[in-house]
Order: sequence, then C-alpha cells, then structure tokens
Amino acid sequence: MKSTPPQISQTLTHSIDEIDADALNPQTLQPQSYRLAFDDPEFLTRKETRGIRFQLELLKPELEQEERGVHQTVVVYGSARIVDAEQAAAQLVQAQTLGDAHAIALAERAVRNATYYEKARAFANLVARDCESEPVEKRFVICTGGGPGIMEAANRGAYEAGALNVGLNITLPHEQSGNRYITPGLSFKFHYFALRKMHFLIRAKALVVFPGGFGTLDELFEVLTLVQTGKARRLPIVLFGSSYWKRLLNLDALVEEGMISAQDLHLLHYCDEPQQAWDVIRGFYAAAAA
Repeated sequence: MKSTPPQISQTLTHSIDEIDADALNPQTLQPQSYRLAFDDPEFLTRKETRGIRFQLELLKPELEQEERGVHQTVVVYGSARIVDAEQAAAQLVQAQTLGDAHAIALAERAVRNATYYEKARAFANLVARDCESEPVEKRFVICTGGGPGIMEAANRGAYEAGALNVGLNITLPHEQSGNRYITPGLSFKFHYFALRKMHFLIRAKALVVFPGGFGTLDELFEVLTLVQTGKARRLPIVLFGSSYWKRLLNLDALVEEGMISAQDLHLLHYCDEPQQAWDVIRGFYAAAAA
C-alpha cells in the first residue's frame, strides 16, 4: 500500500513533545540553565522577557478564536458586583428576616440593580439568536471580561441561546475565575490589562456598556479615546441605562468648556431596553452598507 508523505507539521518535533520527554527522563539535569528556554517558567517570567509575554498574550487568544470561527464580536462591559434577580431576592429575604436596616437597604439596591443583569442576559440572548442563521464569518459573537455580574449575564444569555461566547478574564489580587457560561476553550486569562483591552477591540463591531465602576469606566473611555482620535475604526458605543449614565457623566460640560467637540457626543447612544440596543447596532451597519 502506498504511504502518504508526511506533512510538514508532522515532520518537525513539537516543543510540547520535548517538554514531556524531559519530564519523564530520570536523567534530566536539574540546573535551570540546562532547561529548554520555553519550558523554564523562571526564565519566561523575568523582566527581560516581558516582550515575549506580551506576544504570547496577543497570540494565544488570537489563534484560538480564529480556529473557533470567532471573527466579529459585540463586547459587553459592566459591573462585576451586580447579581441576578433570584440571588438579589434571596438577599432581601435574608436581610428582612434579620431585621437589619442597613442590610435591607443594600439588598433593595441589589434588587434594583438586578434589572441590569437580566437585561444584559436578554440582550446577549437576542444577539445570539438573531445571528445564528448568519454565515460564521458574519456572525456577531458575545464577548465579555469573563467575570461575574454583568459579564456573567451576557455570557449566560448567549449560552442559553446555544451560541459561542468569549470571556477575556484578568488575574487580580483576589483571584477571579471565568464564569461558567463561557464557551469551553474561549475562556482566556490575561496578566496584562493592555493586551486584554487590545483583544476586546481586535474583533469588536459594537460596544454595549452597562452600569459599572472604575474598571467599566476605564474600558469605556479607552475605546472612546481611540475612536475619537482615529486610532480605532468607528463603531456603535451604547450606554445601557440612560438614567445611570446621564447622572454619572456630564459630557455637556466638556463641550461647554471646549474640551471635546459637540460632534463627539454623537459617538454615544443611550438605551434602556435590549431590543433598542440591538436596533442601534444593526442600524449603524445598515447605514454603513447603504
């Protein structure tokens, strides 16, 4: 029987094979200088190899998303502290049982904010279901920061629609793991905020920002700055929860003081319902295609 010529990828020994062989070899020398460079954590975490780590954090999520057919994303930002309606209701019952006025006030706030969790979940579900018939290369995939709260809600909504979804997590002093609704194989962990932010934008076709704190504001203004300065292409930026955002951000004051142009206000859209947010995104691309 005629044999098939080996492919190039099968001819060369993979580095992982060499690492495995070293681990099983009882004669392997112990000094760090003799270890393979790519199998030496102490070497790879030196300050001099930071540039290599940058490249690895850029490449790993890039290659894996490409292989899974993730080409375009709708990025959802928002607080990690917001819980779902069921958990918020349970917190309120517990607080009322204890009769603790402070705990009751906090639980009532959690119930109010849970509305954002449920709307983020509904929004992601709507996007996923609306895109399921699209060709893979044109499909919008939900992408979040991979943590709890609003991030979990959006991943959950896409998961419940049976759709791929992405989580770009970050290592923090208090360890945060990817939420359980992210598609297996598409949950990534970053050390560098800068590389994580880059990955949010590499595939982003829209940004939907739910109420959040410093981290959410940082992510929002990073994108706004890049778009305003022309370092990133124009994309729809939706602020979900108009009362929250208009109370928090007095952007008109920036215009009045000459710090931004009045035209810059058109970079943002305020929405309060999942369908409304999705219509803004679809309308943006329908107008661009016209």
